Amino acid sequence: MSLPRTLAAVAVVIGLSGGIGSGKSTVARLLVQLGATLIDADAIVHEFQAPGMPMVDELAAVFGPEILDARGALDRKALGDIAFRDAAARERLNAIVHPPVGAEFARRLAAALASGAPVIVLDIPLLFEGRATGGGSASRMPIQATVLVWVPEAVQIERQISRDGCSREEAVRRVRAQMPLDEKRALADHVIDNSGSPEDTERQVRALYEQLTREPS
Repeated sequence: MSLPRTLAAVAVVIGLSGGIGSGKSTVARLLVQLGATLIDADAIVHEFQAPGMPMVDELAAVFGPEILDARGALDRKALGDIAFRDAAARERLNAIVHPPVGAEFARRLAAALASGAPVIVLDIPLLFEGRATGGGSASRMPIQATVLVWVPEAVQIERQISRDGCSREEAVRRVRAQMPLDEKRALADHVIDNSGSPEDTERQVRALYEQLTREPS
């Protein structure tokens, strides 16, 4: 879906990304509290993968009925266990999920631009992967500044263990299945270091928001 160039110039459009356990959702929530309009790719994925949606049947046909729970709803942990262990499985998963989610993401962005929203945050997990390769829908978005939520890898691993109750081996596997945050850091326009206190993260987010909204678009 193409976006009108005149509309794209009206708002400050921020591309936000991070990695497992980095705290990207926390930063997104702080930006919304400051007045930004959020378009969240993961939230759209959850909508498309809700019980009864066609994507659930398609995923089960490809990855097997074991990714469904007793009620027939998608078991995201079971699907994640498959995808994080196998690069080919991740590619198959992405081929199913990304096209419809990308189209809906672009539709919501166009609507936000048309509404006159002054600041739009695009929460895109694979933002930097797409920009590094020059492919994917993220590379075609009218993003004026990219923001990475960064923490050391050790923090990502510990947060995975604490939050999901997974083993250290599984946490390491999941973190290292993604593009390293240190590599993303080199590609980002701005970095939020979320390894400290909540107050420190909020201070950084407020300062960045003020900086980006006073810069000419």
